[in-house]
Amino acid sequence: MEKDHLLAGEFGAAARLSPKALRLYAEQGILVPASVDPVTGYRYYAPGQLPRARLIGRLRALGLPLARIGSLADLDPGDRELELRGWLRRERELLDERAAVIEAVRGSAEDAALVAAVAVRDVPATKVLCRSRRIGSAALPDLIGAAERDIREQLRASGLPGDGARLVFFQELVTPDSDGIVEVAVAYDGSVEPIGDLHIRLVPAHTEAYLPVPPGFEDLPLVLRVYDAVEAWTDARPGVTCTGHPYEIYPGTRARFDVAYPISN
Repeated sequence: MEKDHLLAGEFGAAARLSPKALRLYAEQGILVPASVDPVTGYRYYAPGQLPRARLIGRLRALGLPLARIGSLADLDPGDRELELRGWLRRERELLDERAAVIEAVRGSAEDAALVAAVAVRDVPATKVLCRSRRIGSAALPDLIGAAERDIREQLRASGLPGDGARLVFFQELVTPDSDGIVEVAVAYDGSVEPIGDLHIRLVPAHTEAYLPVPPGFEDLPLVLRVYDAVEAWTDARPGVTCTGHPYEIYPGTRARFDVAYPISN
């Protein structure tokens, strides 16, 4: 005769889940005991909960976060399969991106040519209208496009041409695996009122080491080698130090864009 309820130990053995895992899943609300004895604190599970418990164990083996596991376990099998296939597609894309980054950082004879192409110039103080966000690299194109559109519209609404250079400042590393703060800015002369999340700041006069990005190096992961080349150029020169965050300048110097670092020398 089937038992109406199983003790936590019995249930865990049948579901191939450890006592620690059962306690965690109960605390997170994704596999709650059918009842708890108010005197002894013993937890009892219904046999009908075993399929869900085994499913949770399999999903956990994929490395999914518990919140995602809970929502997946609540779906019907067809919808759950669609969600998991979408997740698997993204995981494969991430693996491909990581493999490409490994290839990019491996280095080649081209790197010496990139370092040799680094140049220096003085930059006057510049007023910019900006928008900042914390994002990952997948969201970067949308942020840049929307921010540039909104900034130029606000500049034109203020009676300014709105045709200044676009600058993209990377205050932290932004990759497929790590979010960072990115600031999109447009240079201008004159007076403008900030609106919404747009803000004004003054980029002080400085000297920059810059590298026009060659065709074929404009996107991740190969653009990382352009940043590496500017850093290698500064590292190889005693007394030259990067003094701030890197940034991209659009349009570049006979290139789609330049990568630049502010430096002291």
